[in-house]
Amino acid sequence: MTDGSPRHAARPSHAYEWYVVVICMLAYIFSFVDRQILALMIEPIKRDLQLSDTQFSLLHGLAFSLFYAFMGIPIALLADRWSRPRIIAIGVAFWSLATAACGLSRNFVQMFLARIGVGVGEAALSPATYSMLSDMFPREKLGRAVGVYSIGSFIGGGMAFLIGGYVIDLLKSVDTATLPGMGAMRPWQVTFFLVGLPGLLIALLVLMTVRDPQRRGLRLNAAGQVQKPAMKDTFRFLGRHRRTFFCHYAGFSFYAMVLFALLGWTPAFYMRRFGMSPAEAGYMLGGVVLAANTAGVFCGGWLMDWLAKRGYSDAPLRAGVIGAAGMALPAVLFTQVGSLWLSVGLLLPAMFFASFPMPTSTAAMQILPPNQLRAQVSALFLLISNLVGLGLGTTAVALLTDRWFKSPAAVGQSLSVLVGAAAVLCIALLAAGCKHYRSSLRVEDQEARPLEAAAG
Repeated sequence: MTDGSPRHAARPSHAYEWYVVVICMLAYIFSFVDRQILALMIEPIKRDLQLSDTQFSLLHGLAFSLFYAFMGIPIALLADRWSRPRIIAIGVAFWSLATAACGLSRNFVQMFLARIGVGVGEAALSPATYSMLSDMFPREKLGRAVGVYSIGSFIGGGMAFLIGGYVIDLLKSVDTATLPGMGAMRPWQVTFFLVGLPGLLIALLVLMTVRDPQRRGLRLNAAGQVQKPAMKDTFRFLGRHRRTFFCHYAGFSFYAMVLFALLGWTPAFYMRRFGMSPAEAGYMLGGVVLAANTAGVFCGGWLMDWLAKRGYSDAPLRAGVIGAAGMALPAVLFTQVGSLWLSVGLLLPAMFFASFPMPTSTAAMQILPPNQLRAQVSALFLLISNLVGLGLGTTAVALLTDRWFKSPAAVGQSLSVLVGAAAVLCIALLAAGCKHYRSSLRVEDQEARPLEAAAG
């Protein structure tokens, strides 16, 4: 019977724990390939579906991010009550089929609905995975586990740029391709099938080989029974620690704003400033993301664990401050130099440090809340960080370029202004949040001890 005494419950084997991390990481890779592949295929999709720039931006941004953000909350509530591997498997299968459906789209409405499906399916993955990993790894190893899982996002993002670059090159010599039972299809349509359908194998692998771990750190009520999670309990918990979560949510959202702005506008900067072709920009950025961002995610998780072992209870936020401080200067300067290779040399550390919050922000939300609320707390953070980082951040760069600098060639200046302001706010908020996080952690640990003793 599950109770609130995690210290005495047997943990899964070490090898199995990391097997689950790797399987979830593979799912994360597929999720980022499926969501990002659209970006570098803009021209052929616009031409064949007769879309305007505004319509394409809705497909790439709103259709995915809005439903991804808001559907995370009800799915997270389900993850705090039901089998998490089943939720992950259903989500992977759903977004994989939705990605393939993008290849069947013949107009804007069909593609918009398919992209909604991608967002809804992907909303199931991270909250359930974060909750599951927090039950499988002790606090001092959680950062590394989440870091390895998070690497999947940048492997997938890098692969999306590389695949997109390859498709652009392929379009130069190939007009249509024939699939059995589908007839003649454009190369961009075939690409959606190639990247979408293999995800069904990942869904099956999760369903057949991953067990839902025993929930640890469950909060009990006065009668000694496990409390059933409800959304009002989550908001009550956040309100009780409002200073901590304000600094955490806002600080890491500004961090996400920098990352999304770099991923979204760096290709346009290199094409406009240095005359690179879309394929060249895709290959270059794909290599940068695969090398720098994946290393940054792992090192961010390692740094958090290193700080935790040395007694820093605020290790997740402290690691975030260190990463933001390392990111700020190269992220501002890489658009201000005249040499292509010097610019890329500055982009590498900018991307490296911009990846630090992936494991650190996640681990903080798994350590502080009681088990029943972890997925919901994570989903609310993903809602805010996606709307602020992806929605506001990428749009702000465009507004600065169009309204302030009034020239497409000034996109680098817009990036520097936004990145500089967001980095300063991020550092200030996370630094202030360290003290509040330590205080909240003491309160929660003190309240958990008598309840765990009563359960034991």
